[in-house]
Amino acid sequence: MAIEQDIEKAENNAPEDIRVPLIPEEKTLADGAGAEDETGKDSKGHQWMLYFSTFVAVCGSYAFGSCAGYSSPTQSAIVEDLGLSLSEYSLFGSILTFGAMIGAITSGVIADFIGRKGAMRLSSAFCVAGWLAIYFAEGVWPLDIGRLATGYGMGVFSYVVPVFVAEIAPKNLRGALTTLNQFMIVAGVSVAFIIGTVLSWRTLALTGIIPCAVSVLGLFIIPESPRWLANKGRQKDFEAALQKLRGKDADISCEAAEIQDYIETLQLLPKASLFDLFQRRYLRSAIIGVGLMVFQQFGGINGICFYVSSIFESAGFDSNLGTIIYAVLQVIVTGLSATLIEKAGRKLLLLASATGLVIGCVLTGTSFFLTSYELSVDAAPVLAVVGILVYIGAFSAGMGAVPWVIMSEIFPINIKGVAGSLATLVNWFGAWAVSYTFNFLMAWSSYGTFVIYAAINALAIVFVLMVVPETKGRTLEQLQAAING
Repeated sequence: MAIEQDIEKAENNAPEDIRVPLIPEEKTLADGAGAEDETGKDSKGHQWMLYFSTFVAVCGSYAFGSCAGYSSPTQSAIVEDLGLSLSEYSLFGSILTFGAMIGAITSGVIADFIGRKGAMRLSSAFCVAGWLAIYFAEGVWPLDIGRLATGYGMGVFSYVVPVFVAEIAPKNLRGALTTLNQFMIVAGVSVAFIIGTVLSWRTLALTGIIPCAVSVLGLFIIPESPRWLANKGRQKDFEAALQKLRGKDADISCEAAEIQDYIETLQLLPKASLFDLFQRRYLRSAIIGVGLMVFQQFGGINGICFYVSSIFESAGFDSNLGTIIYAVLQVIVTGLSATLIEKAGRKLLLLASATGLVIGCVLTGTSFFLTSYELSVDAAPVLAVVGILVYIGAFSAGMGAVPWVIMSEIFPINIKGVAGSLATLVNWFGAWAVSYTFNFLMAWSSYGTFVIYAAINALAIVFVLMVVPETKGRTLEQLQAAING
C-alpha cells in the first residue's frame, strides 16, 4: 500500500479531536522523501553535529557490550584469584541480567523525566561505579554489587540510546544510524572477548570505564533530543537543537512545524500508563515492539553464545580461534546490515535474518543428532561449526539490530517511555530465561533444543510477514500515525 494511502487511512480513522497533523500532500514526494530529506540535502556537509551526537550516544552501546562480554574471558581468573565456587561465579555472571531488568523498568520514566542526555549520564555513572567496584573487589559481595550496577547501566542504555538516535536523525538516515547501536554492542562484546585473553580481569574492568568517560564528556557538547524538548514545551531550545543537528544553513521550518504540530496533538491526550498500551489505539505498536523482542531472545541467541566454546571444542576446532572468528563475524555482518537497512528495508532484513537462524539451528541440531546416534562422525563437527557461524551471521544481519530500530520508531512520544520500558524489560527477561534454561534443555535433548529454537525462529518469520510494517522512508510522525491511527 502506498505511503499516501496509509497516511490518509490513519488520518480518517482518528477521532476529530485528537487527529495527528501530517505533512501536506504537496510536501511529501512520490519516492517517500519529504521535508527532512530536503533539509538533509541543504545542509549536506554541515551535519557533523548529527554524526557526533550519534557517536556519543553509541559509546553507551559499546559500554553495554563491554559489560556483556566481560564474564566469558575472565571466569577462570576470577574464580582462582578470589576463591569463588562455581555457584558464586554463576551468580556473578547472571546478576547482570537482573540489574538490566531493573534498568529496563525504570529507563523510560527516567528518560522522559530528566531527558535522553540525563538518562545516558546516569547510566554511565552506574557503569563506572560498577567497574570500579569490580576492580577493587577482594570478595564476592563487592564483585556482585559492581556487576549489578553495570547491569543497571546496561538496561538504561539499551532503551535510551536507540530512542535518542532515532529522535535526532532525519528519516533518510534513521535506520542506518540506529543500527549503529547494535554494531557498537557487538564491537564491545568482541573486543572484550579478544583483549580479555591477554589482560588481567582487573585491567579489563578498567577498560570498561573508557567508553563511559567518552560518553559523559561528549554529552556536554551535543544537544538534547529536539522531540523531547518540544514535548516539554521548551520551544527555543527545541528549535536551537534541531538547527544544530541539521546544520546552521539548513531550513528546518517544515520539519520543526511537523514535529511541533504532532507534539501539540499528543499533549491533548492523557498521560500514558502501562494499561494504556492495551487500548486499541496503541495495541498494534505494543504487539510489534514486544513481539520482536520475544522472538529476538527466545530464538536462542544467549544460549548459543553460552555454548559456543563447547560446540567448537566438540567439533575438534580450537575454541579460542573459534571464539575470535565468532566475534569478528558479528562485527562485520552487523556493519554490513547498517549499510543495507535503508536500501533493503527493515522487514526484508528481518525475514532474511530469521530464515538464516532457522537454517543455522537445523544444521547445528542435525550435528547433535548425528553425534547422539554415532552417524556420519566426520560430517557432524563440520555441520556444528557451519551451523553456529550461519546462526550468528544471520542474527547479526537483522534480528540483532532491527528490533531495536523498529522499537525506537513505532511508539508515539506520549507512550514511548512506558512502552519502551516494557519492550526492554521483555527483552532482558527473555535473555535471562534462555540463559537459565539452556543447560536444562541440552541435558534433556541436545538436538531437540535446536529444533525448539528453529521452530521459534520459523514463527518469527510468520510474525514479521503478518504483523510488522516496513518503516523506512517515513518520518516518525507519519509512521506512528499510520500504525496507531
